[in-house]
Amino acid sequence: MNRFVADLAFAILILISFNSWAKTPDWSVYAKVLQSVKSGVKHQTPLALVNYDQLKKSGQLEAAYQKIKNFPVETLSGREEKLAFYINVYNILAIKMVLDHWPVESIKDAGSLFRPVWGKTVGIIDGNKISLDDIENNLLRPMGEPRIHFAIVCASVSCPDLRTKPYAAEQLSTQLDAQVRSFLHNNKKGLQTGEREIHVSKIFSWFEKDFSPVGGIEKFIHHYRSDLPDLKIVADIDYDWSLNAVVK
Repeated sequence: MNRFVADLAFAILILISFNSWAKTPDWSVYAKVLQSVKSGVKHQTPLALVNYDQLKKSGQLEAAYQKIKNFPVETLSGREEKLAFYINVYNILAIKMVLDHWPVESIKDAGSLFRPVWGKTVGIIDGNKISLDDIENNLLRPMGEPRIHFAIVCASVSCPDLRTKPYAAEQLSTQLDAQVRSFLHNNKKGLQTGEREIHVSKIFSWFEKDFSPVGGIEKFIHHYRSDLPDLKIVADIDYDWSLNAVVK
């Protein structure tokens, strides 16, 4: 009997220890936030629209933020867990930035000419003040995954669509591929085929060097759009910074 109790105690200790080190984020509240995302059209552009009014009143976004605010990032294991975590964090905090300054016509309205919104502190993660710029340029981009640019959403019409489910490490590559394909099949903001040129989002010019490790922009695009003609690709589609909010 004593041996049984000792073995049981040891097993419980191991389980507790494992749980303390193998902790993963609880995205269930954020998943409820994403239920406010609906397909629609704004400025003749098909996109995923966010009901900011509903989120402001419900307090769900604040609850989702509180779930990640004190999450111990050191418990994240591996590149995929870190990518999924910070993609979700970016999207949560972009929505938070809008709601903190609600109502606004554009996320840019939360900043100014001398202090752009991207560099403003928007929240605290793991005890540190953080901005959207910190997440994108200091945490995500150094991980060398160009597909992040179709997953992080800056709350604007011309951004890639906000996915209706949180990103998860075990499904991340599939989710990112789906995001790229969806964006490159949107002929209003992702890709337009002309007679002499293929026009794509300015995202590709802003972050051109991020696509070098995968063979460059043209190779990347043709991987997801093998149906395209062999034309010059130009990243010049006008970027609409209007808020990706539901049309009232």
